[in-house]
Amino acid sequence: MRRYAYLIFLVALAGCARSVNVEEQQTALKTADNEWSQTVKDPDKFVTYVATDATFYPPGMPAVAGRDAIRKTFADMSSAPGFSLAWTADEAVVAASGDIGYTTGKYTSSMAGGTESGKYVTVWKKEGDTWKVAEDIFNADAAPSAAASPHVMVAPADVKFGPPPPSLPPGARLAVVSGDPSQAQPFVIRLQVPAGYKIAPHWHPGVENVTVLSGTVALGMGEQFDESKMTTVGAGGYASLPAEMRHYFMAKGPATVQVHGMGPFVVNYVNPADDPSKK
Repeated sequence: MRRYAYLIFLVALAGCARSVNVEEQQTALKTADNEWSQTVKDPDKFVTYVATDATFYPPGMPAVAGRDAIRKTFADMSSAPGFSLAWTADEAVVAASGDIGYTTGKYTSSMAGGTESGKYVTVWKKEGDTWKVAEDIFNADAAPSAAASPHVMVAPADVKFGPPPPSLPPGARLAVVSGDPSQAQPFVIRLQVPAGYKIAPHWHPGVENVTVLSGTVALGMGEQFDESKMTTVGAGGYASLPAEMRHYFMAKGPATVQVHGMGPFVVNYVNPADDPSKK
């Protein structure tokens, strides 16, 4: 009798097991990826496709973890002059369990006059019955091509400023004058900062040449912020900072500085706790 009861239990258990139509889920996942690509002009809608514990791995900068940090990073990037982004999923693969999968495809983007084409891999997971992005990584096929323009002149009022990258303290405004700071190529950026604006000790992977366009700023060298050891630089002043030199910055009053360098433009803090993107 117990043998028959055990057989009945196994049959009932098999009947309760969830059956997954993998092909159907792969179609649904590919659709979700393509729908996500239509939200690039709306950061709030963009992150509705992202899991709360997701991580993005953009080239030329640290990984961005968490939905809130991803939203801020994407909002800053999408507000840059000339920004555009489009992608298409070529393939969607779903595990037999039906709750995890990945998509692959190609993308094109532009920013500040430069264009880029590349490929991506996005890992998705199920939250309930909805696919959410868990991990996203992408990289370019080649260095971005500059916009075809033999000569460009821009009046000061036409230079477009937007939020700085998340690795810089809030309160500043940044404009990309030329190049693409996220790529391995020459770039020029301008940074407008309020009085008292500070950047903790940090370093860049490439040489940075800084010109003070207006106002007065102070620069210090070393791994500890020490205002008494800073050098004051007024409008027209210039500083050349070798690659990986530890330094820190403070604005004595409202100021605008222009930075020439070789990308990617990355801010590495001596003390990781000083990195605003980690807060």
